[in-house]
Amino acid sequence: MDATVETRRVERLVRGRATSDGAGVKLTRVLTHDLQHRLDPFLMLDSFRNENPDDYMGGFPDHPHRGFETVTYMLAGRMRHHDSAGNSGLLGPGGAQWMTAGSGLIHSELPEQEEGLMEGFQLWLNLPSHQKMSAPHYKDIPSDAIPEFVQDDGTKVRVIAGSSHGVQGAISRPDTEPLYLDVHLPAGGRFEQTLPTSHNAFIYVYRGNADVSGSVVPERTMGILSNESDSVTISATEPTRLILVAGKPLKEPIAQYGPFVMNTQDQIEQTLRDYRDGLFEANAVRKD
Repeated sequence: MDATVETRRVERLVRGRATSDGAGVKLTRVLTHDLQHRLDPFLMLDSFRNENPDDYMGGFPDHPHRGFETVTYMLAGRMRHHDSAGNSGLLGPGGAQWMTAGSGLIHSELPEQEEGLMEGFQLWLNLPSHQKMSAPHYKDIPSDAIPEFVQDDGTKVRVIAGSSHGVQGAISRPDTEPLYLDVHLPAGGRFEQTLPTSHNAFIYVYRGNADVSGSVVPERTMGILSNESDSVTISATEPTRLILVAGKPLKEPIAQYGPFVMNTQDQIEQTLRDYRDGLFEANAVRKD
């Protein structure tokens, strides 16, 4: 590492694009298809913050997935998960759900509220080629099961995946080694996190404004972090909240067709045949 580089800098700011998904849920797609190779192993990040029930009540009815993992993290609101194996789980404020689609499943995510704020994120994390046809699995992580710590300056960090300052997160995954932190900075707060230079990383600010090596990342904006240093330092002059996400790139081909992510077009075509033939409904989903 260049001794003159002390911390990662912001390489690019991304505002994302407004869109809708599922049955008309309004959201911002922050990590889009054109960023998949730069932010490998991450495939997509959606941010949603809706107070109007018309913008979220349709939810995400039954839909299939294969070949990757979904990580849903709720800040406010309640969503009910159902899947093709008959499992159900309730995702509430501050909770997360880590679902491995693997060889394929059909699931739904539907609001369990009729008014109030619905806010959170869904992140798609790629699976390595040798895991794409693994058995589907999902884990509900209630808010009180997510480890957290508070620094002397009042900065609070929730460790959803990976580890930070000796605190092991709720989830640990091989191959991609994801880090997923929810960082709450008070005015004047400062947070530093070590990151292997090989790992791609970004922050997404959902409240306030964050400063990374002199670059301001404003609210509702992603800051893609450079890879030239093994740490990142984030500070704030006002109360600020953000997620910090990092992972080890797979460096494998990506073939995607909507909710299916494989390595080759032939695998995508086989996936479409399997879905058409009803094989996804037959998959058992293991639940922790």
